[in-house]
Amino acid sequence: MAQRRIVFIMEDLCFGGTQRQTLQLVQRLDRDRFKPVLLTLTGETDLDDEARASGIEVRHMGSGRKVDSLFFLRLLPVLKELDADVIVPCTAMPNIWGRIWGSWLKKVQGRPLGILGTARGGGAPVRQHEKWLWRLCDHMVCNSEELQEVLQGLGVSHKHLSYIPNGVDTVRFAPEGPLPGDRDPLIVCVARLCEDKNHATLIRAFERVYAANSRARLRIVGDGPWQERINAMVAASNAQYGVEMLPGTQDVRPHLREARVFALSSIREGQPNVILEAMASGLPVCATEVGGIPNLVRDGVNALLCQPEDTASLANNILRLLGDSDLANTMGQANRRRAEEHFSFAGMVRAHENLFDRLCAHVL
Repeated sequence: MAQRRIVFIMEDLCFGGTQRQTLQLVQRLDRDRFKPVLLTLTGETDLDDEARASGIEVRHMGSGRKVDSLFFLRLLPVLKELDADVIVPCTAMPNIWGRIWGSWLKKVQGRPLGILGTARGGGAPVRQHEKWLWRLCDHMVCNSEELQEVLQGLGVSHKHLSYIPNGVDTVRFAPEGPLPGDRDPLIVCVARLCEDKNHATLIRAFERVYAANSRARLRIVGDGPWQERINAMVAASNAQYGVEMLPGTQDVRPHLREARVFALSSIREGQPNVILEAMASGLPVCATEVGGIPNLVRDGVNALLCQPEDTASLANNILRLLGDSDLANTMGQANRRRAEEHFSFAGMVRAHENLFDRLCAHVL
């Protein structure tokens, strides 16, 4: 069987959930059947070396870390040159322009081309104008059941849509060192510094935690467009001496190994990879009850959840886990079991490969 050329269009390969999840999927595709290409709208960024080390072809449309404002004019000739069997646009701008130009190519090139749209993150349906643009792809994938319901509410039929949960490498992410309840009171948040992650609520919650426990520390790991804003908020906080701001990194495991609690205060989410990685690492989770998070963890069983922007509840949940070692250990162990049983990479990869086969056979 000839290799099918699968072109994944990304805004960038920066440290981020969608970028890492896409790279991990591409790394695991059956190379006898599929030839993956990563096409980014920017120049080289954080994950390029890892992609190339895995033997993946990486193409760039830009020269810096920002997307050129006229990228959409240059995207069409690049897609024609790559001659894909399937186009998989990821994140908002690729999902808009990848579908528009992909649909045009289908009409003029005289050979089949499958377009697999993706919706990841709670704001994706709005940012990607799914109310109108879902019709420009042959099939769609989302990574949370809540997103599935939102997309169906916009008119996407169940035959046109697949829910494929994110996967996690439970060998790479595994419990290590002391149990979380036996560690120092360190709260770790790994998340892109952007509006959806709502670090402001976490910082305000930590002010309450720090006032009650001066040994507590909050470590925020990430980069993003809101970096200056969040740095200024930390500098103005009465808990500033308890907060560490660290850049995004390819390997977050050292941070998870030190954490007693993993925290995420998002206002919008799909199915966050970082929570899966924390679960696989055997950590208890404090998070907001948004997007696919309640499908990953169960409030009171392996996590403590609160409503978005509820500073007091988030602080109380963190303090509860800092003050109860047995609860932290029990929830961490439950998370490890759930990650192993329900969120394997093997299942995620098989589901995508099946969709690629069906798109190439024109049965979707």
